Amino acid sequence: MVSKWLRRNTRFAAIAALCCLCGSFVQAQSDSSTGPKNIVLVHGAWADGSSWSKVIPLLISNGFHVTAVQLPLSGLNDDVATVQRALALEDGPVLLVGHSYAGSVISEAGNDPKVAGLVYVAAFAPDDGQSTLDLISSNPSPVGAQLVQNGAYLTLSRQGIFQDFAPDVAKNEKEVLYAIQGPTAGAAFAAPVSSPAWKVKPTWFIIAGNDRVISPELEKMEAEAMNAKSIVIPSSHVVMLSHPEAVAEFVERAAH
Repeated sequence: MVSKWLRRNTRFAAIAALCCLCGSFVQAQSDSSTGPKNIVLVHGAWADGSSWSKVIPLLISNGFHVTAVQLPLSGLNDDVATVQRALALEDGPVLLVGHSYAGSVISEAGNDPKVAGLVYVAAFAPDDGQSTLDLISSNPSPVGAQLVQNGAYLTLSRQGIFQDFAPDVAKNEKEVLYAIQGPTAGAAFAAPVSSPAWKVKPTWFIIAGNDRVISPELEKMEAEAMNAKSIVIPSSHVVMLSHPEAVAEFVERAAH
C-alpha cells in the first residue's frame, strides 16, 4: 500500500514539476518576444528632457517604463556618463533613444550591456573616431548661420529656433523651446566617438524629411550605413514634437 502511494505521488510530483518547467519556458518565451519594457530617451543640443513631453505619455500608456535624461551638454564624456547613470537604475533590457546630438551620445553609451537596441531620431551617428563636428562639416545645414557663441558654449538665435530648429510647431511651443534651450559646449561636438554601439546592436532610424539642422541626406546615409530599419517623416528637426504619435509608434515597434 505504502509503495503504491509513493509511486502514485512521485508521478504527481514529476508531472507538477514538468508543468512548472513548461510554464517557466513559455513565460520566458513570452517575455523575450515582447522585447524591452524600459525606454531611455536622450535629448539633443539646445534642448532638455521636456522635448520628449508629447511622446512620454504615449509610451507609458502602452505599458513602457520611460526615463528621460537631462544632459549637462558640457561635453561628450559628461553626457555619456549621465546616460550611463540612468541605465544603471534600469531593472532590465533597455531601448535607448537619442535625438540630434544625442545620436553621438547613445552611440557611445549604447555599449552598456543593458542596451538591447538603439533608435536614432533625426540624429547624428558618428563612425569610429568620428565626431559630430566632422559630420556637420561634411554636411552643412541652414541652422549653422544662427549659432550664437558665448564663451565655450553655443546657443541658437531666435530665428534659428523659429525658422530652422522647429518651424512646424505652434508659436507658443517655439517660444518655450527658445526659452529653455540648453547652451551646448562646442567641445561636445568636437569629441570623437570611440566605439559606436550601432555597429554591434540592432538599430532603427527616424529620418526627418524637412530637417534644417541635420541634412536629411546625411540621416539617410547614416541609416543605410548602420543597416537600420528606418522611416521618413515629413518633419522639421523636432519630429518628436511635431509628429509625436508617429515617433511613439515607431519606438514601440522597435521595442517589440
